[in-house]
Parts: sequence; C-alpha cells; structure tokens
Amino acid sequence: MAEKLAGTDHLSGKPNAAAEAVRKRQRQELELQRERILDERTSSPLRRAALEAALTEIEARLALIP
Repeated sequence: MAEKLAGTDHLSGKPNAAAEAVRKRQRQELELQRERILDERTSSPLRRAALEAALTEIEARLALIP
C-alpha cells in the first residue's frame, strides 16, 4: 500500500502529502530502532555482533529514504 502512496501530485509534480507522511513515519521508526540498539549494552560477543549487523541494516535502509 505504501507504494501506491509514494506517487506525486499530477498537477504540481511534487510528492503528495500521504507519500511524505509514509516516508516520515518510516524514517522515525528506523531512527527509534537505531537509538534502541545504540543504547543497548551487552558483554556477549554474539549479541554484540547481532546488534552491529542490525545497526548496519537500519542505517542502509535510512540512506534509501529520500
């Protein structure tokens, strides 16, 4: 459904408000996930590696949001 909202306003050529709201919500969700991961403390090397992998994925997804 988000793909349908990600269009542009045919009259002005600008992104429509619904698409902008979707992008803003996605960015906010990813930023909250990133903050949670950065705040987490662990002494387990396996858990730390999993957190680092998740952080890398989140940052890559954030970079794709215009």
